[in-house]
Parts: sequence; structure tokens; C-alpha cells
Amino acid sequence: MLFNLRILLNNAAFRNGHNVMVRNFRCGQPLQNKVQLKGRDLLTLKNFTGEEIKYMLWLSADLKFRIKQKGEYLPLLQGKSLGMIFEKRSTRTRLSTETGWSAMAQSRLTATSALAVCHKSKTGSGCPQFWDSPNSSEISSMLPILQKLAWGTHSRVQCQSVLSSMTDAVLARVYKQSDLDTLAKEASIPIINGLSDLYHPIQILADYLTLQEHYGSLKGLTLSWIGDGNNILHSIMMSAAKFGMHLRAATPKGYEPDPSVTKLAEQYAKENGTKLLLTNDPLEAAQGGNVLITDTWISMGQEEEKKKRLQAFQGYQVTMKTAKVAASDWTFLHCLPRKPEEVDDEVFYSPKSLVFPEAENRKWTIMVSKKQGMEDKKVFFVWSQLGHSCLWGSNKQLNSPTTLLAHVTSVFFQELYNRSFISAY
Repeated sequence: MLFNLRILLNNAAFRNGHNVMVRNFRCGQPLQNKVQLKGRDLLTLKNFTGEEIKYMLWLSADLKFRIKQKGEYLPLLQGKSLGMIFEKRSTRTRLSTETGWSAMAQSRLTATSALAVCHKSKTGSGCPQFWDSPNSSEISSMLPILQKLAWGTHSRVQCQSVLSSMTDAVLARVYKQSDLDTLAKEASIPIINGLSDLYHPIQILADYLTLQEHYGSLKGLTLSWIGDGNNILHSIMMSAAKFGMHLRAATPKGYEPDPSVTKLAEQYAKENGTKLLLTNDPLEAAQGGNVLITDTWISMGQEEEKKKRLQAFQGYQVTMKTAKVAASDWTFLHCLPRKPEEVDDEVFYSPKSLVFPEAENRKWTIMVSKKQGMEDKKVFFVWSQLGHSCLWGSNKQLNSPTTLLAHVTSVFFQELYNRSFISAY
């Protein structure tokens, strides 16, 4: 049944000076599903249902609106601390984490003093470097302890015990997913995957938020991947079907996605009635695609393979020739940093390129990845008797749909299944 939200504008709950962006949308059946993510690790999106991922996207959009557009200060994680472990270099992940943490802690000092960065040498010789911000007394007191801890099989347990006792969550950017899984098993606090060889979930959340903002709905979109069968593609394969998105992926021979990931992705596609195509032909993958996506051909740790990879990926550059076979409303995504051989300037700097909004959205989705693991509030979906619309909001001890409606005028309205964000501006 199609509802028009204009009927809600006559309700007193909406007479608060906001301009409401109104779209028609189709509601699913009434839900009372609780989404409880507190204490859960974010290692891979395969561990989350479609509804749970939707919640993270909705909350990301709400935080973006309230903090960026309205200028609100939301100390949602005040008094909490975050540890960061980096085995690989990082620009966007660290910057988005620090700025996002600062926004939710209402204090730059609180944010920086909660961050410890550990670089693990490739030889496994331990934790040689710790970078600390000025005036970060808490971390300064931790450094003598942490610097003495190596990352061997036994001492890693000790290190995680220390981190678990001194922080409320840890974001780890590692070489091997298996190390991340071990870290999550040994630690008693939520672990967030900042990147591994198999998955990069926080990047894909940013991609989905960007597409949701642009298209209004993810359902029915066709994603066309052209490039390496890497952690970005794996994360898409573990989640796209849960939103009703189709995936067409082209990789060179010998650079296909991990077989275990492919097997699970085929299962998800079957369960959700979506299409999955894996090919070695870039133009076949781009055929009819709404979203053209690529990534680096040479990931961190693969520098010695540069010559071999550049040769193998010949013909995989995304160009306007590629875009000609895509859908008329095509857009382009790249998680950065970009090299010219991966995508030409005409596409990369095209008005259809969403690369820079995508980069910004890393901040908002990574904020949610931290918030959802540590905050006590539960989030639930309700069927509002007042206006007959699907709403969502945080549990603030609201006892009725009417009371809830009066409190959610500043949050994003989201159609549950078929259409678009309904946002209060």
C-alpha cells in the first residue's frame, strides 16, 4: 500500500519549523523487531542480517544530518575509550576515526587521548612504534606496559587482556583476517575490522550510505565490479544480496574472489532472489550496471607483484567506453587512493562520480561502528498509528507510537523495504 507522507505534515508533531523532504514510499508490514548490536564485533558483514546493516546505515545518516547539517553536539560516547591497532598504514580510516570520535566525545582531547596506534613489523618482532598525541596522559601511562608486549602467540593474549581492561573497543587494521578473528576471540570488548586481507566492512557501509543518498534505495540496483577479487569485493559479496542488489563482477584470471566467499555469496543470492555474475570480461560485468566500482590493483603488501599485476589487469581500466554499456543512471565508486590505470580522469572527475561523498561517508559509518558496539540504547522499528508510516527511533523510554512520533522529527525516516530515505531537514 502506497502512502504519501504529506499527510503527516498536518500533524502537530511536525510543526516545529523543519522543512520535510517528502517522498512517496511503500511500507513493509508492521515490525516490532529489536536491533541489538551492543557488544558485537564488526569483523565482516556476513555476520549481520540485512535489517542490522540497514540500521547501521540509517543511524549513520541520522548522525550525519544532526552533526553536519544541524550542528548538534552528541556526546554519545563520552567517557568511553577506543584503542587502534595498525599493522598497515592508514589515512582515511585513522582520520575518519579520530574526527568521528571527537564529534561524539565533544572533546578533541578526549578523542586523541583514547587512541593508541600500534605498528606490527612484518617480521613479527613486536610493537616497535606507538604514536601518542600531546597531553594524552591516559595513553602515556599505557605505553610502558604495551611496548613490552610482543605479538607472539602467547604475548598477544596478554596484550588483548591489557587492551580489554583499558579500552571499550578496538579498531584493528591487519594483514590477516585470521589474526583479527583471534583478536576478537581473546578480547572481551568489541573488535572493529579496519581492514584485513579478506574483508573491509566499514568501507562498504560508506559505499552503501553513498548509494542510498544518491539513488534513494538500494533495492534493485546492479553493482558492476571491475578489478581485483579483493577484500572490497568480498565485503560486497557478503552483503549486496541482503539489500536486494545484483552483482556483476569481472576479475582477471587468477585474481578471482576467494572460493569460500563465492560459495556463500551464491547462497545469499539464491536466498534473496538476486543475480550474481562472476566473469573475466569487464564489459560483460559493466552491462546494465547502475554502479561501476573499482579499487586498487596493488594492495598493501603486494608491491613486489606490481609488474605482474599491471600486466594481468590490462583492459580493466574503467573508462567512458565502460560506462557506455552501463545503465543510463550509472555512477562510479572508488575507495581511494586512486591510480590513473584503474580509472581514467574522465570517469573519476565526472559529475557521475561519487568518490568524494563516498570518502566523507567513511566518517559517519565508522562513527556508527563504534557507537553500535558500545552504546546501551536499543533501536527498534515501529508501526505508527498516527500517520500510518514506518518510523524508526532510539529507545528513549517512549511508551507509545504517538510519543515516539513527537521525538523523531529530527531523524531520518527510512522505508523498510522498497524506497528511499525520508529525512527531516
